[in-house]
Amino acid sequence: MTVDAHHHVWDLSVRDQDWITGPELLPLRRDFGIADLAPEADAAGVDRTVLVQTVTVAEETPELLALAERSPLVAGVVGWTDLTRPDVADELARLRETPGGGHLRGIRHQVQGESDPRWLLRPDVRRALAAVADAGLVYDLVVLPHQLPDCAQAAAEHPGLTFILDHLGKPPIATGALDPWAGAVRAVAALPNTVCKLSGMVTEADPAHWTPDDLRPYTDTVLEAFGPDRMMFGSDWPVCTLAATYGQVLGTVEELTAALSENERRSVFTDTATRVYRV
Repeated sequence: MTVDAHHHVWDLSVRDQDWITGPELLPLRRDFGIADLAPEADAAGVDRTVLVQTVTVAEETPELLALAERSPLVAGVVGWTDLTRPDVADELARLRETPGGGHLRGIRHQVQGESDPRWLLRPDVRRALAAVADAGLVYDLVVLPHQLPDCAQAAAEHPGLTFILDHLGKPPIATGALDPWAGAVRAVAALPNTVCKLSGMVTEADPAHWTPDDLRPYTDTVLEAFGPDRMMFGSDWPVCTLAATYGQVLGTVEELTAALSENERRSVFTDTATRVYRV
Protein backbone atom coordinates (compact mmCIF):
# COMPACT_ATOMS: atom_id res chain seq x y z
CA MET A 1 0.00 0.00 0.00
CA THR A 2 1.03 3.61 -0.58
CA VAL A 3 1.27 6.64 1.71
CA ASP A 4 0.31 9.99 0.22
CA ALA A 5 2.49 12.36 2.24
CA HIS A 6 0.97 15.62 1.02
CA HIS A 7 -2.59 16.71 0.33
CA HIS A 8 -5.05 19.38 1.39
CA VAL A 9 -8.76 19.88 2.06
CA TRP A 10 -10.86 23.02 2.42
CA ASP A 11 -14.44 24.13 2.87
CA LEU A 12 -15.06 27.62 1.51
CA SER A 13 -18.17 27.99 3.68
CA VAL A 14 -15.92 27.70 6.74
CA ARG A 15 -13.00 29.81 5.50
CA ASP A 16 -11.90 31.49 2.31
CA GLN A 17 -8.71 30.31 0.67
CA ASP A 18 -7.40 33.74 -0.21
CA TRP A 19 -4.55 32.34 -2.30
CA ILE A 20 -7.02 30.99 -4.87
CA THR A 21 -7.05 33.99 -7.18
CA GLY A 22 -7.03 34.53 -10.93
CA PRO A 23 -8.50 32.49 -13.77
CA GLU A 24 -5.78 29.82 -13.67
CA LEU A 25 -6.82 28.76 -10.16
CA LEU A 26 -10.57 29.10 -10.69
CA PRO A 27 -11.11 25.29 -10.80
CA LEU A 28 -9.92 25.17 -7.17
CA ARG A 29 -12.54 27.64 -5.97
CA ARG A 30 -14.87 25.01 -4.58
CA ASP A 31 -14.93 22.67 -1.60
CA PHE A 32 -12.58 19.69 -1.50
CA GLY A 33 -13.09 17.20 1.31
CA ILE A 34 -11.97 13.76 2.42
CA ALA A 35 -15.15 12.32 0.87
CA ASP A 36 -13.89 13.57 -2.50
CA LEU A 37 -10.39 12.22 -2.02
CA ALA A 38 -11.22 8.82 -0.49
CA PRO A 39 -12.48 7.02 -3.63
CA GLU A 40 -9.55 8.30 -5.68
CA ALA A 41 -7.06 7.26 -3.02
CA ASP A 42 -8.68 3.84 -2.74
CA ALA A 43 -8.56 3.33 -6.51
CA ALA A 44 -4.87 4.25 -6.48
CA GLY A 45 -4.03 1.89 -3.60
CA VAL A 46 -3.35 4.70 -1.12
CA ASP A 47 -4.31 3.71 2.41
CA ARG A 48 -2.77 6.48 4.55
CA THR A 49 -2.30 10.19 4.00
CA VAL A 50 -0.72 13.26 5.56
CA LEU A 51 -3.03 16.29 5.57
CA VAL A 52 -1.18 19.61 5.19
CA GLN A 53 -2.29 23.12 6.17
CA THR A 54 -3.11 25.71 3.52
CA VAL A 55 -3.63 29.05 5.29
CA THR A 56 -1.90 30.94 8.08
CA VAL A 57 -4.95 30.95 10.33
CA ALA A 58 -4.71 29.53 13.85
CA GLU A 59 -8.19 27.99 13.74
CA GLU A 60 -7.38 25.75 10.76
CA THR A 61 -5.03 23.34 12.52
CA PRO A 62 -7.49 22.22 15.24
CA GLU A 63 -10.04 21.66 12.47
CA LEU A 64 -7.60 19.46 10.54
CA LEU A 65 -6.74 17.51 13.69
CA ALA A 66 -10.42 16.88 14.41
CA LEU A 67 -10.87 15.73 10.82
CA ALA A 68 -7.96 13.31 11.18
CA GLU A 69 -9.58 11.93 14.34
CA ARG A 70 -12.73 11.12 12.34
CA SER A 71 -11.07 9.85 9.15
CA PRO A 72 -9.48 6.41 8.81
CA LEU A 73 -7.57 7.70 5.76
CA VAL A 74 -5.74 10.64 7.38
CA ALA A 75 -2.91 9.33 9.54
CA GLY A 76 -1.10 12.59 10.26
CA VAL A 77 -1.44 16.37 10.07
CA VAL A 78 1.08 19.08 9.27
CA GLY A 79 -0.43 22.18 10.82
CA TRP A 80 0.38 25.83 11.23
CA THR A 81 1.10 28.05 14.18
CA ASP A 82 2.66 31.47 14.42
CA LEU A 83 6.35 30.74 14.80
CA THR A 84 7.10 34.33 15.76
CA ARG A 85 5.01 34.23 18.94
CA PRO A 86 7.10 34.08 22.14
CA ASP A 87 5.00 31.26 23.64
CA VAL A 88 5.19 28.95 20.63
CA ALA A 89 6.22 25.98 22.79
CA ASP A 90 3.08 26.38 24.88
CA GLU A 91 0.97 26.68 21.74
CA LEU A 92 2.40 23.45 20.32
CA ALA A 93 1.58 21.71 23.60
CA ARG A 94 -1.96 23.12 23.47
CA LEU A 95 -2.43 21.78 19.94
CA ARG A 96 -1.39 18.32 21.10
CA GLU A 97 -4.14 18.46 23.72
CA THR A 98 -6.95 19.42 21.32
CA PRO A 99 -9.30 16.73 19.92
CA GLY A 100 -7.24 14.76 17.42
CA GLY A 101 -4.04 16.38 18.68
CA GLY A 102 -2.29 13.03 18.68
CA HIS A 103 -2.31 13.23 14.89
CA LEU A 104 -0.10 16.34 14.81
CA ARG A 105 3.14 15.38 13.11
CA GLY A 106 4.62 18.64 11.86
CA ILE A 107 4.39 22.38 11.35
CA ARG A 108 4.52 24.39 8.12
CA HIS A 109 4.60 28.08 7.27
CA GLN A 110 4.30 29.66 3.81
CA VAL A 111 7.87 30.92 3.74
CA GLN A 112 7.48 31.28 -0.04
CA GLY A 113 5.18 34.25 0.56
CA GLU A 114 7.29 36.09 3.12
CA SER A 115 8.64 39.49 2.11
CA ASP A 116 11.60 39.07 4.47
CA PRO A 117 14.15 37.20 2.32
CA ARG A 118 15.82 35.70 5.42
CA TRP A 119 12.63 34.82 7.32
CA LEU A 120 13.79 31.32 8.27
CA LEU A 121 16.88 32.76 9.96
CA ARG A 122 15.13 35.38 12.10
CA PRO A 123 15.98 34.97 15.81
CA ASP A 124 12.35 34.37 16.78
CA VAL A 125 11.90 31.76 14.04
CA ARG A 126 15.15 30.04 15.04
CA ARG A 127 13.81 29.82 18.60
CA ALA A 128 10.52 28.43 17.33
CA LEU A 129 12.22 25.78 15.19
CA ALA A 130 14.02 24.58 18.31
CA ALA A 131 10.62 24.35 20.03
CA VAL A 132 9.22 22.32 17.11
CA ALA A 133 12.13 19.89 17.51
CA ASP A 134 11.64 19.72 21.29
CA ALA A 135 7.97 18.86 20.70
CA GLY A 136 8.99 15.83 18.63
CA LEU A 137 7.55 17.32 15.44
CA VAL A 138 9.01 17.85 11.97
CA TYR A 139 9.06 21.03 9.88
CA ASP A 140 7.77 21.22 6.31
CA LEU A 141 9.48 23.75 4.03
CA VAL A 142 7.37 25.39 1.33
CA VAL A 143 9.88 27.68 -0.33
CA LEU A 144 11.03 29.04 -3.66
CA PRO A 145 14.42 28.16 -5.17
CA HIS A 146 16.11 31.38 -4.03
CA GLN A 147 15.22 30.50 -0.42
CA LEU A 148 16.92 27.09 -0.51
CA PRO A 149 20.28 28.34 0.84
CA ASP A 150 18.51 29.52 4.00
CA CYS A 151 16.86 26.10 4.27
CA ALA A 152 20.30 24.49 4.25
CA GLN A 153 21.53 26.89 6.93
CA ALA A 154 18.46 26.30 9.10
CA ALA A 155 18.89 22.54 8.83
CA ALA A 156 22.55 22.87 9.78
CA GLU A 157 21.64 24.99 12.81
CA HIS A 158 18.97 22.53 14.00
CA PRO A 159 20.43 19.02 13.55
CA GLY A 160 17.78 17.55 15.85
CA LEU A 161 14.89 18.74 13.66
CA THR A 162 13.84 16.97 10.47
CA PHE A 163 13.19 19.41 7.62
CA ILE A 164 10.93 18.18 4.81
CA LEU A 165 11.25 19.97 1.48
CA ASP A 166 7.84 20.20 -0.17
CA HIS A 167 7.51 20.08 -3.96
CA LEU A 168 11.27 19.69 -4.57
CA GLY A 169 11.71 23.34 -3.60
CA LYS A 170 9.55 24.41 -6.57
CA PRO A 171 12.05 24.14 -9.44
CA PRO A 172 11.22 26.05 -12.67
CA ILE A 173 10.06 22.95 -14.54
CA ALA A 174 8.07 24.96 -17.09
CA THR A 175 11.25 26.65 -18.31
CA GLY A 176 13.38 23.52 -18.33
CA ALA A 177 16.12 25.26 -16.32
CA LEU A 178 17.99 23.22 -13.72
CA ASP A 179 20.39 25.79 -12.30
CA PRO A 180 20.69 27.44 -9.84
CA TRP A 181 17.94 25.27 -8.30
CA ALA A 182 19.90 22.01 -8.68
CA GLY A 183 22.97 23.24 -6.85
CA ALA A 184 20.88 24.75 -4.07
CA VAL A 185 18.78 21.61 -3.57
CA ARG A 186 21.92 19.46 -3.42
CA ALA A 187 23.20 21.69 -0.61
CA VAL A 188 19.97 21.05 1.31
CA ALA A 189 20.26 17.31 0.66
CA ALA A 190 23.82 17.32 2.04
CA LEU A 191 22.33 17.80 5.52
CA PRO A 192 21.32 14.39 6.94
CA ASN A 193 18.22 15.80 8.70
CA THR A 194 16.51 16.72 5.43
CA VAL A 195 13.88 14.85 3.42
CA CYS A 196 12.24 15.70 0.08
CA LYS A 197 8.74 15.15 -1.27
CA LEU A 198 8.13 14.09 -4.86
CA SER A 199 5.12 16.36 -5.02
CA GLY A 200 3.83 19.49 -6.71
CA MET A 201 5.66 18.87 -9.97
CA VAL A 202 2.82 18.85 -12.47
CA THR A 203 1.75 22.37 -11.51
CA GLU A 204 5.32 23.70 -11.73
CA ALA A 205 5.44 22.32 -15.29
CA ASP A 206 3.24 23.59 -18.12
CA PRO A 207 -0.12 22.43 -16.69
CA ALA A 208 -1.67 21.84 -20.12
CA HIS A 209 1.23 20.19 -21.96
CA TRP A 210 3.56 18.50 -19.47
CA THR A 211 4.94 15.00 -19.94
CA PRO A 212 6.83 12.72 -17.53
CA ASP A 213 10.01 13.50 -19.46
CA ASP A 214 9.61 17.18 -18.54
CA LEU A 215 9.75 16.17 -14.88
CA ARG A 216 12.49 13.55 -15.13
CA PRO A 217 15.57 15.83 -14.84
CA TYR A 218 14.18 17.22 -11.59
CA THR A 219 13.20 13.90 -10.06
CA ASP A 220 16.55 12.41 -11.07
CA THR A 221 18.33 15.32 -9.38
CA VAL A 222 16.60 14.91 -6.02
CA LEU A 223 16.70 11.12 -6.09
CA GLU A 224 20.46 11.27 -6.57
CA ALA A 225 20.91 14.01 -3.98
CA PHE A 226 18.69 12.70 -1.18
CA GLY A 227 18.55 9.01 -2.03
CA PRO A 228 15.28 7.05 -2.07
CA ASP A 229 15.35 6.54 1.70
CA ARG A 230 14.90 10.30 2.15
CA MET A 231 12.24 10.72 -0.55
CA MET A 232 8.47 10.39 -0.25
CA PHE A 233 5.52 10.60 -2.62
CA GLY A 234 2.91 13.32 -2.22
CA SER A 235 -0.03 14.01 -4.52
CA ASP A 236 -0.57 17.69 -3.65
CA TRP A 237 -4.28 17.01 -4.22
CA PRO A 238 -6.41 18.94 -5.01
CA VAL A 239 -3.92 21.49 -6.36
CA CYS A 240 -2.61 18.80 -8.70
CA THR A 241 -6.03 18.64 -10.41
CA LEU A 242 -5.11 21.82 -12.26
CA ALA A 243 -2.82 19.64 -14.37
CA ALA A 244 -3.62 15.96 -13.73
CA THR A 245 -5.90 13.53 -11.98
CA TYR A 246 -4.92 11.89 -8.71
CA GLY A 247 -4.22 8.62 -10.51
CA GLN A 248 -2.13 10.34 -13.17
CA VAL A 249 0.05 12.00 -10.54
CA LEU A 250 0.73 8.72 -8.76
CA GLY A 251 1.25 6.88 -12.06
CA THR A 252 3.73 9.50 -13.22
CA VAL A 253 5.83 9.23 -10.08
CA GLU A 254 5.72 5.45 -10.42
CA GLU A 255 7.01 5.82 -14.00
CA LEU A 256 9.75 8.23 -12.94
CA THR A 257 10.96 5.84 -10.23
CA ALA A 258 10.61 2.63 -12.26
CA ALA A 259 14.39 2.15 -12.48
CA LEU A 260 14.72 1.96 -8.70
CA SER A 261 14.91 -1.35 -6.90
CA GLU A 262 11.85 -2.77 -5.16
CA ASN A 263 13.18 -1.70 -1.76
CA GLU A 264 13.96 1.80 -3.04
CA ARG A 265 10.47 2.19 -4.46
CA ARG A 266 9.03 1.01 -1.15
CA SER A 267 11.00 3.80 0.53
CA VAL A 268 9.56 6.44 -1.81
CA PHE A 269 5.96 5.27 -1.65
CA THR A 270 5.67 3.93 1.91
CA ASP A 271 8.64 3.63 4.22
CA THR A 272 10.04 7.17 4.30
CA ALA A 273 6.69 8.78 5.07
CA THR A 274 5.90 6.08 7.62
CA ARG A 275 9.19 6.72 9.40
CA VAL A 276 9.38 10.50 9.17
CA TYR A 277 5.73 11.28 9.89
CA ARG A 278 5.24 8.25 12.18
CA VAL A 279 2.10 7.17 10.34
